[in-house]
Amino acid sequence: MPASTQNKPALSRLRRSILSVPAANARALEKVPGLDSDGFIFDLEDSVAPEKKAEARDHLRVFFERQDVKGRETVIRINPLDTDWGHADMELVIEASPDAVLIPKVERVAQIQEVADLLSEAGAPDELAIWAMIETPRGVINAPTLAGVDERLKCFVVGLNDLRKATGVLPQTGRAYLVPWLMQIVLAGRAYGIDVIDSVFNDFKDMAGFEAECAQGRAMGFSGKMLIHPNQIEATNAHFGPDPDAVREAEAIVAAFALPEAQSLNVINLDGKMVERLHLEEAQKLLDLAHIIAERKKTS
Repeated sequence: MPASTQNKPALSRLRRSILSVPAANARALEKVPGLDSDGFIFDLEDSVAPEKKAEARDHLRVFFERQDVKGRETVIRINPLDTDWGHADMELVIEASPDAVLIPKVERVAQIQEVADLLSEAGAPDELAIWAMIETPRGVINAPTLAGVDERLKCFVVGLNDLRKATGVLPQTGRAYLVPWLMQIVLAGRAYGIDVIDSVFNDFKDMAGFEAECAQGRAMGFSGKMLIHPNQIEATNAHFGPDPDAVREAEAIVAAFALPEAQSLNVINLDGKMVERLHLEEAQKLLDLAHIIAERKKTS
């Protein structure tokens, strides 16, 4: 059934850094548990040659049986269901039970609904989420409709390589001609309470360019960034993580609203600034995020 038009509850998962790992690369899979990425997309689609698809599924089957990623999010990117490999990929998803399944090149409601139906028919837990790649012109145009289609849908992931190819937009610093489309995807996701992950940065040796794009993505409202190399993780976590000054301000807001005289107030004066209860909600969400990060550092 379609999701309600009401916003979904705020998410509590860390999604600053989402590293893409080719499922055909056994060596790359072995390194995953030691990496500090918030999540991992195990790719069965673009990075895997047709003759390697079955082998890649076998690698993932072994990985999910043996490896412990210590609470980080696991996502399997499948091939489209109308290909020769899509349904075999879904059988693996149901068997391995990752945190989410990522559907590539989503343009139509039916693509999400078909995956949701397969999960439900197989008795997959409600917590097994759906993520959707938005990487085509139709995907961008239809993002507002796609965002509200099913309660399992928790995240959009932007794919700019395919979108540039389809539109002819050149890969330029600053992404000026892409920003309107990117903001449209962010707005659609936020309207339904789902996270939105920024696209990959292709030149993993250009750290200055990468960090500039991280800063831009954070300013635009993205939850995090999809990565192609482990050396991008640390910078991504820093850019999309809570700023120390923002954490201190959030603590002050929460403390101010906790005072007895503020209990019945919707607006308070804090150091000469008007602060509303909506700011309190934002502050608490930021502190929750900071707490999750601190707790994970203790266990890593």
